Amino acid sequence: MRRIAFGLLACLLPFALWAQAQGQAANPKLKPGELLPASVKDVKMLNVDGRELSIADVKGQKGTLVIFSCNSCPWVKAWETRIAEVGNWAQTQGIGVIMINPNDPAKNSEDRYEVMQQRTKERGFKFPYVVDATSDVARAFGATHTPEFFLFDSQGKLVYTGALDDNARNPEAVKERYLKNALDALLAGRPVPVSQTKSIGCTIKFREKT
Repeated sequence: MRRIAFGLLACLLPFALWAQAQGQAANPKLKPGELLPASVKDVKMLNVDGRELSIADVKGQKGTLVIFSCNSCPWVKAWETRIAEVGNWAQTQGIGVIMINPNDPAKNSEDRYEVMQQRTKERGFKFPYVVDATSDVARAFGATHTPEFFLFDSQGKLVYTGALDDNARNPEAVKERYLKNALDALLAGRPVPVSQTKSIGCTIKFREKT
């Protein structure tokens, strides 16, 4: 009997963890064609340089890229150099870029503000890296993972969401550069070839709702 109970628990645990993550996300994930959430676009968030910035503050003439990320996730670390490259490049093309840390540092001290500042210097992020102090910005997007990417056109309509590319571990083996392809298409005025991919990374460590 004990063995059966243990087996049942092992089967149910992944589902329970998934359900918990989905519940914490609160809102369904934004879909291509939907608008940037009005409820959070003007929310001020603390940037690594001490300024308070909102998504609306960084909106680009040709579009806006919102990245949910953190310091602690191994998937983020694997992609971080490429995140810096594509984010820095996008800014030079008229795309506003903002990277948002929604994780609760009480659950992992590596997600502290001071480490965000350190990581910005180490990786050379030229775009804002801000704190989602309630995790409500991530909830409004329906974001569930770090890293996770949301690319909007100049009208604030979502044209791509999902992963950076198809190989976090080996940059040399990448076959599909999802985000870069979407950016190229957006800038050229062409339809985005793949508008949604599966987000791969660590689940967001949401702060408790207040």
